[in-house]
Amino acid sequence: MSSGAYEDVTDHLARVLKGAGAEAWADLDGHVRGVIRWGDHVPPPGAWLSAAPGRRPTALELALALCGPDGRTREAALPYVTHTPALLPLLVIRCADWAEPVRERARELLRAELPGLSPEALAAVAAVVLRETRRLRGESAYDLLTARLREAPEVHVLALCAGEDRAVRRLAHRVVVDRALLSPARLASIAATDPDVVVQDLCASAAITAAGDTVDETVLVPLLGSRTGRVRAAGVTALRRTGRAAEAELFLYDRSVLVRACARWTLRQTGTDPLPLYRAACAAGDRTPDFAAVGLGECGDRAADAPALWALIAHERPRVRAGAVAGLRLLDAVRLQRLVPLLDDSSPRVVRETAKALAPWADHFPADALSRVPGDAPADAEADAEAVVAEAVAEAPAEAPADVPIRAPGGVTAPEPRSWARRVLRVLRLVRWRNRSRSAAT
Repeated sequence: MSSGAYEDVTDHLARVLKGAGAEAWADLDGHVRGVIRWGDHVPPPGAWLSAAPGRRPTALELALALCGPDGRTREAALPYVTHTPALLPLLVIRCADWAEPVRERARELLRAELPGLSPEALAAVAAVVLRETRRLRGESAYDLLTARLREAPEVHVLALCAGEDRAVRRLAHRVVVDRALLSPARLASIAATDPDVVVQDLCASAAITAAGDTVDETVLVPLLGSRTGRVRAAGVTALRRTGRAAEAELFLYDRSVLVRACARWTLRQTGTDPLPLYRAACAAGDRTPDFAAVGLGECGDRAADAPALWALIAHERPRVRAGAVAGLRLLDAVRLQRLVPLLDDSSPRVVRETAKALAPWADHFPADALSRVPGDAPADAEADAEAVVAEAVAEAPAEAPADVPIRAPGGVTAPEPRSWARRVLRVLRLVRWRNRSRSAAT
């Protein structure tokens, strides 16, 4: 191996030893093997094994021997890893080696080394083990790791739960749940605060299961107060166990569709129909909850509930207007000419919901008009598109009046919205201007 190649491998090894992740160890393994295979093999890796028997190699010498292309050299170098704990991740990689003697020897050594590892070393090894499970023959190291975690001291497992590697944290939380190392209250707290959705679901379910029929405030408060909808949904479902299903009514108007569905299910289990509650909330005027309209659309009746939703498209709060549009879409009660003026709404939320509701009428609009943001473009594009939009206006369904006055709070009639055809033209300008530029360039 040339001096330049040695320096390259030395730098790579130094970067990995500073705390790189599991992927970096796999990259080092492939890098070393490629350099040795195609570089100058002077001296060959593992020469120190015969030159000075019993001498402890340096980290670089050992890494070269463990990652080299010669299986006999890799096998002979394995026992020396026990004296260089920093290279234990390479021992894990050798557990999935293509040479059976190397694999068997590496697995024996890993089984012997795992019980004595510190929490920090165990975390580094676990990250590489979980990465290697994607390789052929990588399941053996995983089995050794999980067996160790089932017997490891509690402090070691909990330390892995707070690690940086996501896969290790997930595995550690599964072990914690299986071994019942944490109380239901602690599991609920983790579910409410952890940023990983897998850990959230795991701990929320485990907290409720562990509490059984004795679910109390220490479990419900963190779950119901979580910012994550999936966790709140678990808490809402658990209300039934405590005999407090009536409290699920508050979550009928949650921003999460999953939470709203769980709230309806919880109420129905105790004989309460959520539909009248939604109807009353949508008729409450200024006190209408933000997401009551979309909830009504999820479980309501088109003939009976569409008029209430149409009335809410003029509500003063954007979330209520957007929810009303979403509810109309869910009830299949959308009317093209009545909704198009909302494309000029001052709230982006309402505009997005309106565009989504009008998607089935995309053939009545110029191409991509419902999915593009208005922008500056040459003014002469409007003249070119006028005929297209005029034809679309003529073909629009006439199931409802084209111009529906929007009334502001207090009964004052708001200014008539801009013609929807003009709105489409404004959105279309940038599209046609770009198409012209492309045609001119070709």
